[in-house]
Amino acid sequence: MSDDSFDVVVIGAGPGGYVCAIRAAQLGMRVACVESRKTLGGTCLNVGCIPSKALLHSSEAFAHAAHGLETLGVKTGKVTLDLKRMLAHKDGIVEQTTKGVDYLFKKNKIERVLGKGRLAGLDTVHVDLEGGGTRILKAKRIVLATGSVPAGLPNVPIDEERIVTSTGALALAEVPETLIVIGGGYIGLEMGSVWARLGSKVTVVEFLDRIVPGMDGEVAKAFQRVLQKQGFEFRLGTKVTGAKAGKDGVSLTVEAAAGGKAETLKAAVVLVAVGRKPYTDGLGLAEAGVKLDKQGRIEVNEHYQTAVPSILAIGDCIKGPMLAHKASDEGVAVAELIAGQAGHVNYDVIPGVVYTWPEVASVGKTEEELKAAGIAYKVGKFPFSAHARARASGNTEGFVKVLADAATDRVLGAHMIGPDVGTMIVEAATVMEFGGSAEDIARICHPHPTLTEVVREAALAVGGGAIHI
Repeated sequence: MSDDSFDVVVIGAGPGGYVCAIRAAQLGMRVACVESRKTLGGTCLNVGCIPSKALLHSSEAFAHAAHGLETLGVKTGKVTLDLKRMLAHKDGIVEQTTKGVDYLFKKNKIERVLGKGRLAGLDTVHVDLEGGGTRILKAKRIVLATGSVPAGLPNVPIDEERIVTSTGALALAEVPETLIVIGGGYIGLEMGSVWARLGSKVTVVEFLDRIVPGMDGEVAKAFQRVLQKQGFEFRLGTKVTGAKAGKDGVSLTVEAAAGGKAETLKAAVVLVAVGRKPYTDGLGLAEAGVKLDKQGRIEVNEHYQTAVPSILAIGDCIKGPMLAHKASDEGVAVAELIAGQAGHVNYDVIPGVVYTWPEVASVGKTEEELKAAGIAYKVGKFPFSAHARARASGNTEGFVKVLADAATDRVLGAHMIGPDVGTMIVEAATVMEFGGSAEDIARICHPHPTLTEVVREAALAVGGGAIHI
């Protein structure tokens, strides 16, 4: 091959793209990855998952030290915030993580091309290089892994200072006295939690009549109650019609979602967190014959091939949940399919987690989905308040719920709110991946005393056999 000829060229170095590139290289292919950002890792590592989790951890430690340690017999005196150092810690974690991906590219002999790539034919990628000039790459297969960008609202102009996306919310120079979050989904509630812990008065404005749409309804209601205890205010069934930023803050115009009298809310900062949209601009899709669906996502078949078989797509720019781990799994699957192997992703078993405290986690079908589909099911539920280890740590909010088929006992879904459930959800996902039952979970010996026993008790409860309640 020439220096510009590859087996696979990946456009985008986020969790889907960089994982795809690494797996393809492991399988013996010559790989190039085109990325316009100077650091690898995409939105997730640079301005998404990783920095937000760093701030969530730091802010939770601050809140725990300020308000939670005394009940455990630990006196610290007055706890003060060093926001500059907290943000520096976040930036340091991002730097370490992105450099780690850079190391993995070098280890696997992946050629990194810094610039903006676009399709220029069935087997050609045209790259406008960061330093000027162009480079033409030839590839047997091209993988589009361009991710997504924050969605906006009409009449709500983003300036990343007073009216911010999640990117701006990760880098506020001071704690806003008041923060309005537009959107009651994962991102808005996580970032709202960060700033609420550090001292902001947070109000969530949500168009729907509930938060975290798509999650189990019972969990969503419990989650809202917990956040209200933490100081959140909620304006549900409310739409935003306009926003004006000034020197002293933002004036936000709202009204009932069904229509009604306009009202003005004021806040120091407004966070627009109404979801994300596929990033497909400037990729030359139409010219290459690649089609988009009605939602603006790249259309692919079951093998991730677009209308042009040599061009494939994964991650946020195709259908499915916009989650980093979903994109990574698709990246592995695509690389293996290109290599002639049997790569696949089980879309029925993709966990979702909200990294607030307590955490919220879900996998599989919700009760609402099972009812709508007419599937008979059984429910087992167990609260953290009934578990000694949870009481010992002071983390008694929430519960675990297991849903199982009424006839076969096969686990159809699991929904949790409580301490560290983002980790605990994997037990349910593993059992579901192997077609296991609630009884299978119940018969596994769980170490005592650990929070995972709550999962076992919920599984026992499916058959009416919970021991500790």
